[in-house]
Amino acid sequence: MRYVATVEKSGEWWIGWLPDLDGANAQERTLEELLQSLAAAATDLLSNQGIEHAKVEIEVQPEGAAGISIGV
Repeated sequence: MRYVATVEKSGEWWIGWLPDLDGANAQERTLEELLQSLAAAATDLLSNQGIEHAKVEIEVQPEGAAGISIGV
């Protein structure tokens, strides 16, 4: 499952959420850590909905970070 993350840099932190998956949000020091946390949150939320072992891919396309993605 592929989700597009909304991310923003706030001081020393990256903040992000998945608009298409309620409750999937995270805050981390690096963009890579943020994407990993969002993927983990998505996996957990999907598991709670009965969707086990979902392959989750997070993509982000804000200015300055186009094309960055991570798959779990």
